[in-house]
Amino acid sequence: MEQVLELGIVVHSIVIGLSVGATNNTCTIKGLIAALCFHQMFEGMGLGGCILQAEYRFAKKVVMAFFFAVTTPFGVVLGMALSKTYKENSPNSLITVGLLNASSSGLLIYMALVDLLAADFMGQKMQRSIKLQLKSYAAVLLGAGGMAVLAKWT
Repeated sequence: MEQVLELGIVVHSIVIGLSVGATNNTCTIKGLIAALCFHQMFEGMGLGGCILQAEYRFAKKVVMAFFFAVTTPFGVVLGMALSKTYKENSPNSLITVGLLNASSSGLLIYMALVDLLAADFMGQKMQRSIKLQLKSYAAVLLGAGGMAVLAKWT
């Protein structure tokens, strides 16, 4: 489970880093940096929680944390290296970025809904308290709404 989440986050982080590194528009970079900070923070919290709950050896935990930490900077460096030849609006670039974004977002949505949220929402503590359920649903909707606003803003 954690490896699938890590894969989705890694692909997503590389694509976001590539977008930041390849763009020359200052307005676009500002929005992407804001989105990048929020995404990395929440993805790091989610992945960190999963890694802590999993009973992996210390070395595997370090490797997973390392890959999370270096993929976005790697994407930025790759984007900067490709910025002279990379055409943001060319059909091939749009299709490639779209496919990478679709695959990583599909993995992340699946992991969030099926493995992470379902486990929390089906727990005994949650099932016994309507008040806790309402607060949890509100938090999920608030988080999804916040990400939607961020996506619209960028």
